[in-house]
Amino acid sequence: MDINRKKISVIGAVRSGIGAAKLIKKMGGIPFVSDIASKEKLGDEISLLINEKIGCEAGGHTERVFDCDLIITSPGVPNDSYVLSEASRRGIKVVSELEFASWFCKGTVVAITGTNGKTTTTSFCSHVLNEAGMKCYSAGNIGNAFSEIALEVKEDEYVSLEVSSFQLDHIEEFKPKISVMLNITPDHLNRYDKSFEKYINSKMNVCKNQDSNDFYIYNADDKRVEVNLPHHSVEKIPFSISKTLSYGAFVKGDKIMFANSNNTRDIVCSKTELSLKGEHNLLNALAVVSIAKTLGVENSELRKGLESFEGVEHRLELVREIDGVKFINDSKATNIDAVWYALRSFDGPILLILGGKDKGNDYNKILELVKNRVKKIYAIGSSAQKIYDFFSDIISVEKVDSLESCVQIAHKDSVPGEVVLLSPACASFDMFDNYEQRGKVFKNEVKKL
Repeated sequence: MDINRKKISVIGAVRSGIGAAKLIKKMGGIPFVSDIASKEKLGDEISLLINEKIGCEAGGHTERVFDCDLIITSPGVPNDSYVLSEASRRGIKVVSELEFASWFCKGTVVAITGTNGKTTTTSFCSHVLNEAGMKCYSAGNIGNAFSEIALEVKEDEYVSLEVSSFQLDHIEEFKPKISVMLNITPDHLNRYDKSFEKYINSKMNVCKNQDSNDFYIYNADDKRVEVNLPHHSVEKIPFSISKTLSYGAFVKGDKIMFANSNNTRDIVCSKTELSLKGEHNLLNALAVVSIAKTLGVENSELRKGLESFEGVEHRLELVREIDGVKFINDSKATNIDAVWYALRSFDGPILLILGGKDKGNDYNKILELVKNRVKKIYAIGSSAQKIYDFFSDIISVEKVDSLESCVQIAHKDSVPGEVVLLSPACASFDMFDNYEQRGKVFKNEVKKL
C-alpha cells in the first residue's frame, strides 16, 4: 500500500497509536496523532512523539485531525466516539491499527482471538514455533503493537498476533493465514450497545477475508463458536478436550492427539508433559498444537515447546508462597469466565480479591464455585458494593479501599494450604491505568510481606 506523502491521522497516543505513527513516517506518510487525554497524563508518549518529530495534540480533537486522507484508530477508541462518527460523516476512511499494519507485513500471520486465553495462547504459539526453529514474533494486543514489528518480519517468518474485537472492528483486507477462535462469552457489551450478537460479529471478522488456502482453528467444545462457524471456504480445524475428532487436536486418555486430514493420528505428548496446568490451559495447548501441526512442526519439536512454556505474567501467575499460602496474580481476568477458570484451578480454600470497573457482570456463573471453593471475598473498586450485595448472604465479604490493603488483610486471614487469588472479573480503569499496573501493584505488595 503506497502512503507516501499521504496525511494520516492517528486516534490515540498510546502503544498502538504510537506504533502506527512511527510506521506511517517510515513509509513516507505524514502522521498526526490526536488524543483526548491531557498532556500531563500522556507525558512520556507526547515526549516520544515530539522527539520523533511527529505532529500531535492532547486534551481533545481539533479540526486538524480531519485534515487527512485516512484515519487510523486505536482499539481503545469507542466506535460511537465523536471523532470516529464525525470522520464517517465527512467520508474519511477509518481503519484499525491492525488493518494498517497488515498492509506492510510480509510474514505469515497467525491471528488469535476469543474472549479468554488470547494472551497465553499467543505467547504459547510464539514460544513453540521459536523452539522449533521458526522465527516468530508476538504482537498485537500483547507486548509490541503490530505496527512496531510489521516491517521486521521476513517472508519466511511468523507473527503470533493477539487480536481483540476492538481491533477487528475496523478491518477491510486483514487476512491471516491461520485464524484461531478460542471461545466466545459475553464481554465488553458496554462497547457493543449491550448486544452480544454485535460482539460475536466483531470476533468473527478475524476470518472474514480468509479463503480455501487459509485455516480457521476453533474450539469445538464451545457451543457459541460451533454455531457461528464461517460459511465460506476457509479450511476449518477443530480442537476439543471432550470429543474424539477425525480431524484436529483432541485428548484421548492422558494423551494429546492430532488427527491429520489424511486420516492418520499422531500422539503429540502426554497431558502430564505440559508445563501449564488447568483445563483452560489444556484447551490453549490444543489450539497451539493445531497451529503448529498446520504449519508442519514435527512432533519432537512440538513436544519440546509444549513442555518448556511457563505461561505469561498476570495470568494465574504464582507470585510467592508464604508459610504454605500461595499468592496468585490473575489480574488479566477481566471478566466472569476468566474467574470461573481461575476458581477451578485450585482445590484449596481461596481468599478471592474481586472488583474494579464492572462491565455488566453476572456473578451467577461463579456462584456455585464461590460456595464450594472460596473462603472469603475482598471487594474493591467501583463495583465493590455490587459484589458485596450479591455475595454477602452466602460467604464473608469485606469491602476494602485499596488493593494493597487487600493483600495485607488476606495475609492475616489466611492459613497454610489456602490461596490468595487476585482474579478481579472487572476492568482496572477505575483504580489503575491497565491490568498490568494492577498486577504489578499486587505483586509488589506480596513481595513486601
